[in-house]
Amino acid sequence: MQKRLFNTGLVAAAFGLVMSAVSTGAYPTKPITLIVPFPPGGSTDIVGRVVADGLSKELGQPVVIENRGGAGGTVGTAVVAKAAPDGHTLAIGTTSTHAVGPATLKVAFDPVKGFVPITLVAETPYVLAVNNNVKAKSVSELVALVKSQPGKFNYGSAGAGSTTHLAGAMFAHAAGLKMEHIAYNGNAPATTALLSGEVQVLMGSMPAVLSQIKSGAIRALAVGSVRRSPELPDVPTMQQAGVKDFEASLWLGVVAPAGTPDAIVKQLHAAILKTVQSPDVAKRLRAAGAEPLTSTPQELAKQIQDDLAKYIKLAKDIGLGK
Repeated sequence: MQKRLFNTGLVAAAFGLVMSAVSTGAYPTKPITLIVPFPPGGSTDIVGRVVADGLSKELGQPVVIENRGGAGGTVGTAVVAKAAPDGHTLAIGTTSTHAVGPATLKVAFDPVKGFVPITLVAETPYVLAVNNNVKAKSVSELVALVKSQPGKFNYGSAGAGSTTHLAGAMFAHAAGLKMEHIAYNGNAPATTALLSGEVQVLMGSMPAVLSQIKSGAIRALAVGSVRRSPELPDVPTMQQAGVKDFEASLWLGVVAPAGTPDAIVKQLHAAILKTVQSPDVAKRLRAAGAEPLTSTPQELAKQIQDDLAKYIKLAKDIGLGK
């Protein structure tokens, strides 16, 4: 009897050691949900799906995209802030979700303390595009046209408080234009509105508008980055087009809920870097108009903090501050 009790104790201890090892070392143990806080078809969705495909192979578990759009990406981002910090729920964080949205809207999360940054994955410029019925062929012609016909022109965005909203407002402010802002639930519906003529102007994210620009369905007048885009080499930058000191681009990264263990963050960081730096993924990102980009968790944390401070000031300066 005594021997049986002794053996049972050994079995229990061994089982406890095994379970402890599994709980601390086995990751991932189930499919990972990657929340894209915008509807399907927009730039964040396009980049998120490319990264998810590659990451699934690296981690040996499916990485499932869940689109949770609304309020400039802040609705879906809030879901991730409240998720279990076990590495199985992640989000694509962007300039919009972690800087512009919190600078212009009341959000249900702390963009700095509510997350563990993992790495940047891409950067993409914004493109000033117009409906083909708009006669302007350049930024200066658009400015003159809008000023000559007050009340006729409006601009679309991916939602109130989104980066596209701020970029459009920045352009209107810099050029001294009065245009009505029309908010949509994501880049894809905003681009559809531009195609139909529901809005005449859009400061769209490159992946969301690139195919329509290349097909001639809409016209690009300038890009918001400081350098011309390799995908649109004939399109000038906003600064080259005469809009002084204008810069508008979008960074995209992966973030996890605050409290996610360091070991999981390190594993995710290594897997995502390998994914983004693979020739196939890099090629797919560039084809969509997004430049592959990686960072350390600390560098992404600094990017969030710096951009949040920058956009809080900028939003107040142009009258969009909360």
